[in-house]
Amino acid sequence: MRRRDDFTLAVRRGRRAGRPNVVAHLLPPDEGAEAVPPLVGFIVSRTVGNAVVRNSVRRRLRHLVRRQLDRLPAGSLLVVRANPAAGKARPDELAADLESALDRLLRPASKGRR
Repeated sequence: MRRRDDFTLAVRRGRRAGRPNVVAHLLPPDEGAEAVPPLVGFIVSRTVGNAVVRNSVRRRLRHLVRRQLDRLPAGSLLVVRANPAAGKARPDELAADLESALDRLLRPASKGRR
């Protein structure tokens, strides 16, 4: 995902799941949309660390999401935002947080809380 409009759309209209190291936003495709592969974008701000740390976190997240692509609905938009703690997180912690966030987002939406 490269267009600002796609990021904005996914963050504002998509479902959100937050974890200590990452926040994920998933916008499922519209009804009747053509079957295109899911688009994924990453947000790693300066609060995560310097440029070396940010690029390292982005590469690690990209690698982790690549394994999860087959779980995402075709045509969906996924934005993964790294929290400041992600810069110092161990790889297994980052993987667990991402998987947990995706599990929550891909669970069928409940009608209301009880």
